[in-house]
Amino acid sequence: MTFRAVWIIGLVLLLVPGWAWAADLKLATWNLSWLTIRAPGSPGLPADIHARTDDDFDRLRGYALELDADVVALQEVDSYAAARRVFSADRYVLHLTHDRLSQKVGVAIRRGLRHDVHPDVPLSADPRTRSGLDVTLALATPLRILAVHLKQGCRDQRGDRKGGRDCAIFHAQADPLAAWIAERQAEGGGFVILGDFNRWMDRRDPFLAALRQVSPLVRATEGYASRCWRDEAFIDHILAGGAARGWLLPDSLSVFRYREEGAGWSGRLSDHCPVSARFRVPAP
Repeated sequence: MTFRAVWIIGLVLLLVPGWAWAADLKLATWNLSWLTIRAPGSPGLPADIHARTDDDFDRLRGYALELDADVVALQEVDSYAAARRVFSADRYVLHLTHDRLSQKVGVAIRRGLRHDVHPDVPLSADPRTRSGLDVTLALATPLRILAVHLKQGCRDQRGDRKGGRDCAIFHAQADPLAAWIAERQAEGGGFVILGDFNRWMDRRDPFLAALRQVSPLVRATEGYASRCWRDEAFIDHILAGGAARGWLLPDSLSVFRYREEGAGWSGRLSDHCPVSARFRVPAP
């Protein structure tokens, strides 16, 4: 077969509807810890947050480049202007929830990766809680992604026993999450929920169990400890459901650690490190 014939066959295959290759994706979640360009004490901001310098933003931007993820679920982002200081417009498309809060949920999606943005997903009736950001990656085999940041203050089952308003709000968020999962399960296909769950989820956690009653879920962080600023249990998680359970590559979980050490750096950068996992989304 001549080179010209091979070239023509290749061109025809690319033009045939439905022809596609499997997609290897790196999905990450990163809580950026009150990322804002406003001054401390501005409306909606605590007075004691660290005002990031240009050097701080440059370091975060460099780490975003090194992370090199296809999709990053973002938490605690105040505005598009602040997010753009970390994720450059030439590399990433940004979306944030429409919450009137200083801690918004968002996603940074690698430019050129086709996607559709769905309406925000309310996760509580409490106006101080954060909505989920819902997108579909328009791959040959679509992948639905929900980025979340759940209520703080109920990290483990000991907190459940103590009760309190924070735990009540947190556990109530299982219902809208379960409803979203049920919709995805009915549709078929694959989906991923990732973000800051503010929950350890170990030892038969009842919150995770409630979600798994709706659909089997694989937790990429299961059985691992985080090594961010110190050894600790994960509260940032990546959950795969539906067909995506089989797309999650084994042992691909990674914690991206900062090189800076010592007191003060977690305030200048973030008290969370990016957490990522890789998925191989097959062609149809």
